Amino acid sequence: MDEKRFELALEAAGLGEFEWDAVRDLVLISPRAAALTGVPAGVLPADGGRVWRRFVHGDDAPRLETVTPERLLKGERFQVDFRQTRPDDGRIIWLRVSGSPQLDAEGRLLGVTGLIADITDFKLEEEQRHTLMAEIDHRVKNMLAAVQALAFQTAKRTTSLDAFLQNFSGRLKALGSANELLTAARWRGAAIDHVAAAELGALAPGQTSWEGPELFLTPRATNALSLALHELATNAVKFGALSDESGHVDLNWKRFPNGGFELIWSESGGPTVVAPVRRGFGATLLEQVTGRELNGEAVVEYRPSGVRARLVAGAAAVAPRPESVPEVPTARVVETVAAARSPRSLKGARVLIVEDAVLLALELETGLAEAGAEIVGPAYELEEAMALLDRPIDAAVLDANLNGRSVTPVAEALAARGVPFVFATGYGETGGAPGGFAAPVIRKPYDVTQVAAAVADLLAAR
Repeated sequence: MDEKRFELALEAAGLGEFEWDAVRDLVLISPRAAALTGVPAGVLPADGGRVWRRFVHGDDAPRLETVTPERLLKGERFQVDFRQTRPDDGRIIWLRVSGSPQLDAEGRLLGVTGLIADITDFKLEEEQRHTLMAEIDHRVKNMLAAVQALAFQTAKRTTSLDAFLQNFSGRLKALGSANELLTAARWRGAAIDHVAAAELGALAPGQTSWEGPELFLTPRATNALSLALHELATNAVKFGALSDESGHVDLNWKRFPNGGFELIWSESGGPTVVAPVRRGFGATLLEQVTGRELNGEAVVEYRPSGVRARLVAGAAAVAPRPESVPEVPTARVVETVAAARSPRSLKGARVLIVEDAVLLALELETGLAEAGAEIVGPAYELEEAMALLDRPIDAAVLDANLNGRSVTPVAEALAARGVPFVFATGYGETGGAPGGFAAPVIRKPYDVTQVAAAVADLLAAR
């Protein structure tokens, strides 16, 4: 490569070159290296090769000590990253210096030829990744701790295994819905109407409504409100306004001048309400946990005409509105409490299960079989699922992602045969079902009653 092409290559790569003449103890800084480092171009005293120590950040000085005379005399190439304080403007940047020593026939060091790269952006991105991973680790541990607390508190106040599974899975689903909203907004928070839609949107269509000004909640308030609305909805389905077709739930909120808000849950048209004799964990969650988590208070009134709940949140529960707010998912999402109202039979139905998580596949297989289905599979990989498609299949339950691969080929083959399917997935998409298919979506975490109900609905619609 001629000199002109070599210089063009260095410029394109954003590199600067230097040379250290060890015999004369001089270092030659090229104009490109000078532009990267702020060190004047030209010939400088090398100070025994220690010229860079004048500019290196104090905390990174030990990094340069790894480039020892012994290594150079062995002819070893080196690469070292360090922070440098630019002498021209005082900015702290990250540099990557790599070099190759030249020795004479007797093994004496003649000098070093090397390259310099500014890796500041790379280091900043690396630091951001580390910060993000630490934040994710923190959030996961907090979520696991919250799930553990929910399981423990639910178990303490539940008298049967079936009741525990139903109550706990519903609360877990509410946390999952909140997490989906927070993830869509990169954990800046969630819009209050999106929280309401997630908890009430697929519950008793035509019997629920919500209205209020735009509010964006903090992650903590989002989780608290999701759980509170889930508890209220569950009670309404079991005992209140949503236990029959004549009842209605109105959800209204208003913003306070101080930045907080008030939310009113009001039931009407249902059976006469009687205050519960026994206080379960749901009541404790509403009246003690919710108020504190919202920096306000929560009061539930069991009026004969219908339950009324008043949730007051302090200003700390409201987050600044981001430049763009994610849309509410438009997929047909099957909710836990809705499915739990009417267990469905799948007797004789041949149901294909495609799920890469073995424990979830086992749970689906057991639950659907108990509902009467004949299980095809389960398939844990895409190739396994494709190989099962020549069997008689009445319906299918599909995970959207199989070990990093899309389930779309399976969905396309089923759609071409007219076989209905439901997605059971942890992926939240605002545009509807994965791949744009006209199929119901069950968000993880879920319970098998949701899946059975969704599959039964699909078969009944054929």
